[in-house]
Amino acid sequence: MSDSRKRHEALVYHAKPKPGKIEVIPTKKYATQHDLALAYSPGVAEPCLEIAKDKNNVYKYTSKGNLVAVITNGTAVLGLGDIGPEASKPVMEGKGLLFKIFADIDVFDIEVDATDVEQFISTVKAIAPTFGGINLEDIKAPEAFEIERRLKEELDIPVMHDDQHGTAIISAAALKNAVDISNKKMSEIKIVVNGAGAAAISCTRLYLKLGVKRENVVMCDSKGVIRKDRDNLSSQKAEFATSRDLETLEEAMQNSDVFIGLSTGNIVTPKMLLSMGKNPIVFAMANPVPEIEYDVAVATREDIIMATGRSDHPNQVNNVLGFPFIFRGALDVRATKINEEMKMAAVHALADLAKKSVPEQVNIVYDEVSLTYGKEYIIPKPFDPRLIYEIPPAIAKAAMDSGVALEPISDWNRYTEELMERSGSGSKEIRLLHNRAKSNPKRIVFAEADHLDVLKAAQRVHEEKLGSVILLGRKEVILALKEEIGFTDNVTIIDPKTDEEKERRHHFGKVYWENRQRKGRTYSEAKKLMRERNYFAAMMVNEGHADALITGYSRPYPTVVKPMLELIEKDKDVTRIAACNLMLTKQGPLFLADTTINENPSAKDLAKIAQMTGNFASMFGMKPNIAMLSFSNFGSSSSETSKKIREAVAYIHRYFPNTVIDGEIQADFALNPEMLAKEFPFSKLNGKKVNVLIFPNLESANITYKLLKQVQGAESIGPVILGFNKPVHILQLGASVDEMVNMAALAVVDAQQKEKRKKGKKQ
Repeated sequence: MSDSRKRHEALVYHAKPKPGKIEVIPTKKYATQHDLALAYSPGVAEPCLEIAKDKNNVYKYTSKGNLVAVITNGTAVLGLGDIGPEASKPVMEGKGLLFKIFADIDVFDIEVDATDVEQFISTVKAIAPTFGGINLEDIKAPEAFEIERRLKEELDIPVMHDDQHGTAIISAAALKNAVDISNKKMSEIKIVVNGAGAAAISCTRLYLKLGVKRENVVMCDSKGVIRKDRDNLSSQKAEFATSRDLETLEEAMQNSDVFIGLSTGNIVTPKMLLSMGKNPIVFAMANPVPEIEYDVAVATREDIIMATGRSDHPNQVNNVLGFPFIFRGALDVRATKINEEMKMAAVHALADLAKKSVPEQVNIVYDEVSLTYGKEYIIPKPFDPRLIYEIPPAIAKAAMDSGVALEPISDWNRYTEELMERSGSGSKEIRLLHNRAKSNPKRIVFAEADHLDVLKAAQRVHEEKLGSVILLGRKEVILALKEEIGFTDNVTIIDPKTDEEKERRHHFGKVYWENRQRKGRTYSEAKKLMRERNYFAAMMVNEGHADALITGYSRPYPTVVKPMLELIEKDKDVTRIAACNLMLTKQGPLFLADTTINENPSAKDLAKIAQMTGNFASMFGMKPNIAMLSFSNFGSSSSETSKKIREAVAYIHRYFPNTVIDGEIQADFALNPEMLAKEFPFSKLNGKKVNVLIFPNLESANITYKLLKQVQGAESIGPVILGFNKPVHILQLGASVDEMVNMAALAVVDAQQKEKRKKGKKQ
């Protein structure tokens, strides 16, 4: 992606459809005058009076207990430096977004126009009663040290400067495991720290608490090794000044065990790596360009344990592994501070989590056969769903044990369940889907690329490296549209009607005719049909010229399905294809079927649709819990519709007894565990969170998914065709760009899965 294109896309993202990345949403009813009388005057007086009697009641009656302030003065913003409070606001909003999506913590971002330490501290203290915690961000050193120290001493809520402690906690967890894997001892390792800012100082202090000896640490800044005989050292740099006779980074790295990079890119050379001791540990955490590129480092030293701040290599040191979950645990016990015990608890919890058996869901997300504790997996992955229920309890316990928790937790099982409920976020599923696609991109043919929105989607897929795009359509139109939207990269463009595609068109036509000659097609007709892009695109996938197909944007669904049914074979044992929509709801993902294909499926069809949809859910690393929906519950109606559902369920119970499925059942009972347990304790769905809904007919399924999409704002991926043996996916007429991008990512993952199954059969 060109720099100008990146800039334009970033600006549009932040400006449209409305400026900014976060908003305030009411949590109580407000539709009637009665609701408003409770929300404001006169009803609001009652909680005000209760809080006036006891300030602690503010946690009972307001959002304070789940509200964090992300506060900055804009003096050290990312790699941009001192750009001021207004210019820092997009970053602070972004931090708020991460708090919300990873730990369900609400955030107000506060940009303070104050560079004077005392003025900044007094401002934060004055607004502190609003918040349950304060995350200091992007404040330059050395002022950041004094600001955090004072606020921690003078406030009774958790305060943390994430720039310091976030990187320190995550890298310390990684260091603990790397030292273990390399069979070294923390007390003996020799560490070189390149960088002397807030993060570097805090990292080194935390490493000392892990057992590193101060005399084994050499710290460097832009002038070289920080020596005791250097003039004008700040107190923080003086803390780690060495008396050893070293001047340069290159000298310091000789025979060292560990390199910690918190500086600038490409300052470590292969020669420096080769001078390090056996089994060197290198954390090159400058971002986006590390101190030494990952590929260069691992090619230079086979025995290296390497980590970076980047997501496209193993062992990403990412602050998002820490701050959301640290504040989550601190808020949940009403901790008065985030102390050293809590930070060390985070270090050990993260390190220990990497040693545990990795759930298949995580392996699937990162396209790994099996992530296993070792050189390339020393720290958990950011998308590991266990983080939300593994790290906060460790923080909460440390707060309780160190005496700073005002509301200790007694029922840890219930607390864990609450944390797991907080993680139900549709956008998370999209991130996981895109991450999987990027792990092994495939060739995707867009059959309608001469439509502006389709081309925009293809551009996103290309630039986000979800797949390699092939554009079908009128070449001159596509080139003009590419220029219009700034899509300058060279990608494959094919117009099936041109003479240059004549040979391939005839080949496709012959193959198609050989398969359809006894079904009313002539060879001439077959060749002519290959001029139509959907036929041509489907044959590209069939013949291995592409790995996946996206179409349907500009034509009614039935007209697009028809050629696919003629051209694409069904999977083994599949008699009818079906369609499923993945709905990303606030309660978590729901798989709905059949939403577009089978108008009135039989009992046998429903059984097969349920199995295919369950397999589709499994593709996301989820164990399917399937409800067969109806207007009746377990035999309460003798209608033909209810009867066929009972027959489908009975068939699966008999022949596939390990499948978690039941019905017929009404939707509210299926989605409400308490109601289900009370009225139907015999159901196989009891104690399970239903995530697959199978509908009795097309009408009910289609209406439901579109209602969820429009009324509840649930994101939808689909309809996804189930049952084809090739990754062919058909969009709804007029699908949005986001929907097309998500469908393309899903098509790539589908192609990955089909490729794996094919290889498995050959072996």
